[in-house]
Amino acid sequence: MKILVCISKTPDTTSKIAFKDGNTKFDESGVQWIINPYDEWYAFVRAIELKEKDPGTILHIITVGGADCDPVIRKALALGGDEAIRVNADSSDSFFIASQIAAVAGEGNYDLIFTGKETIDYNGSSIGGMVAELLDMPYISLATKFELQGTTATLNREIEGGEEVNEVALPAVVSCQKGVAEQRIPNMRGIMAARTKPLKVTEPVSVDALTSIAGFELPPAKAGVKLVAADNVEELVRLLHEEAKVI
Repeated sequence: MKILVCISKTPDTTSKIAFKDGNTKFDESGVQWIINPYDEWYAFVRAIELKEKDPGTILHIITVGGADCDPVIRKALALGGDEAIRVNADSSDSFFIASQIAAVAGEGNYDLIFTGKETIDYNGSSIGGMVAELLDMPYISLATKFELQGTTATLNREIEGGEEVNEVALPAVVSCQKGVAEQRIPNMRGIMAARTKPLKVTEPVSVDALTSIAGFELPPAKAGVKLVAADNVEELVRLLHEEAKVI
């Protein structure tokens, strides 16, 4: 079996966010970059578990980005990937990114494509569905459990008021969220081995981006807290009406 896991480089959650060039670009100065947690902790680790169960499984990683993505790719290889592919393009357009992944995946004849449920920077949650459509594969999103028996996968998804169980025949595309696997930390053996594992760089296929970023905006600063005595209902109503303007 061949598995392809899509990963993305994202800012660490403790990074200070700022913008430049008239708030049209993200300021990367001093930012610590990590593998997108949903990609690493859930999608990739579940793929590693499947490979450990079946050592004949081939596990590849793909990302779309520049050479600055290489350190996070090497970390993924240290966790247990066999080979990484980086499409040498820098874009925030979901369709462009999905098209690049689909072009590589189509040539690789993968049985299973994993993504995280979303990235923590753009929160788009659209790549998996687009890749599935471009490859004409079934797509199951937001998996909290993934089991494989032969060429049939059984997946659990959280839904409103309960849980849904799906079965899908491979090949398929699956997005993963919390519950599908547990976080792992690379060990020294994995880190050393990652240095010699293949990291292939390919040029992007020609695709027109469908969206562009017009500008970024930070959320408004939080206002100070006003305390109102429990028996002063009139003052509470006045503040909600005149200042908070919620009633």
